[in-house]
Amino acid sequence: MRLTLEEVARLAGVSRSTVSRVINDHPNVHSKTRERVWHVIRESGYQPNVVARSLATNRTQIIGVIIPETVTRLFTDPFFSLLLRGITERCNAHLYHMLLSLVPPLPNKREIYHRLLRSGYLDGAIVASTTVDDPLIPDLLRERIPFVSVGRHEDKRVHWVDVDNTGGARIAVEHLIGLGRRRIATIAGPQDMVAGQDRLAGYRQALSAHNLPIDKTLIAYGDFTEESGMTAACQLISSAPDAIFIANDMMAVGALKVLREAGLRVPQDVALVAFDDMPIAAVVEPPLTTVRQPVERLGAKAVEVLLDILSGPTTEVHRITLPTELVIRLSCGIRKQGKEVVVGGK
Repeated sequence: MRLTLEEVARLAGVSRSTVSRVINDHPNVHSKTRERVWHVIRESGYQPNVVARSLATNRTQIIGVIIPETVTRLFTDPFFSLLLRGITERCNAHLYHMLLSLVPPLPNKREIYHRLLRSGYLDGAIVASTTVDDPLIPDLLRERIPFVSVGRHEDKRVHWVDVDNTGGARIAVEHLIGLGRRRIATIAGPQDMVAGQDRLAGYRQALSAHNLPIDKTLIAYGDFTEESGMTAACQLISSAPDAIFIANDMMAVGALKVLREAGLRVPQDVALVAFDDMPIAAVVEPPLTTVRQPVERLGAKAVEVLLDILSGPTTEVHRITLPTELVIRLSCGIRKQGKEVVVGGK
């Protein structure tokens, strides 16, 4: 039998209006009361009438997650699965539904955005993996849909959460310098994405701080895919680097394959440090030294910021940078097999 709102109130020992405020995330409810009501809801399996609730509150309880990537990219890059796990768990905790929309680079991309944003389905949105010229963020601002960007954004009106890409990259390169490496190359990420720009900036900062020249022949570019890492590594081999900082783990996997095929030993001939600390980093041979970013926490924090925005008018623009840390493994050459060391970031 379907439980009513009144019965939930009776079981929780509160009024019907209090249960309604708890369900609708109203801030003026004591924490212990809120916890008691949610306990009854979970134990009883109570399901609010979604249509009635939407009409009464002008809310759908749906958060859109919009990622301008292909399905193939989503399922081959573990960054996205970890990000979505963090988003999903936090949405579930607050009884929000997540609506995932992938919008690959198609001729009608702008039309897809317009149909999605004007559908009336979304209370708010989380966007990730956007390029600097993607029309999605200007469209969200124009439609006045509350949203949070996973990734730093230059527009001062945009709420965003990100990791310290620049600081993490700098720590990685400085670690290589500390090991005595001097011809340090990089496989940078795409320069139409802020993460790619910031990680390249960190590489340059580290070299400059230690009076090492920035040699354009030691800089190659990829698009965060394994294939692009292979192409970039082929380009760099002729410049004879003794170390490479690679802007993500997937490109590092590709680079490892190329170095091995070229007869170069890692780390004896070329030391590698990457960025992300995806699960694959610990199981490739040799295991990758890499900058760990808290991807699940990034997704969860994006939801928390969005819910804060949805809770009421605010003039504060959220700009949150999460710290990174360097995980040292065999690819830079100083740890024994099976061991790793974690160095805290800034």
